[in-house]
Amino acid sequence: LLPFAGANAAGDAVKPPQYDWTFNGPLGTYDRGALQRGLKVYREVCAACHSLKRVYYRNLEEIGYTEDQVKNIAAEYMVMDGPNDEGEMFQRPAEPKDRFVSPFPNEQAARFANGGAYPTDMSLLAKARKGGAEYIYGVLVGYVDPPEGKVVPEGMNYNKYYSGNLIAMTNPIIEGAITYKGLDGAEDFQPSADVMAKDVSAFLMWAAEPHMEERKQTGVKVILFLIVFTGLMYAVKKKVWADVHH
Repeated sequence: LLPFAGANAAGDAVKPPQYDWTFNGPLGTYDRGALQRGLKVYREVCAACHSLKRVYYRNLEEIGYTEDQVKNIAAEYMVMDGPNDEGEMFQRPAEPKDRFVSPFPNEQAARFANGGAYPTDMSLLAKARKGGAEYIYGVLVGYVDPPEGKVVPEGMNYNKYYSGNLIAMTNPIIEGAITYKGLDGAEDFQPSADVMAKDVSAFLMWAAEPHMEERKQTGVKVILFLIVFTGLMYAVKKKVWADVHH
């Protein structure tokens, strides 16, 4: 993988396909099943190059994982810690308190492994790009053969939904690349590229806005309060002016 769609260039990209995300609208909520599947796609496909520096493993409890499950997921990765009593740095299995482990130890290593390009951190990608999850989904499913006469430079790929149409990142979502095992209580199956793209887009939306549901709930409560308050004030106003007229 190369960097995920850096700064958009001017071009002839078409608008990404519309999708009715569960988190759309003032009452929208995240689909925990989709988020867990999206985490799997991120871990097995995207995490080889792209970091998620602003997310802690403990945050995964918010998408339906138990404390023990989070501990097991974190323990699959190693983090540098220390110094110890001897003044030495050491590696240990990651814990829920740790941030998601990045695929590279530093920017220089990341650039060296990706031909000089720096893979985008995905923590805020859904908020940084216009369209959010729809933008990410569009780019992931937008890899097609270039139109006749269109020259694609070496090291670039044609993407109909990416602004400029030329993107350095190779198509990361390959049919049959991963298997959804025991998720949502369903039997094991290999998801289509479209399903994987939707799931990881939803997960990245959650990563960028983990408190979105609370924010929407607060907004609804405020609106209801204002409606009731307005009604009360109108009743008080009528009462006051009624007394004045008498």
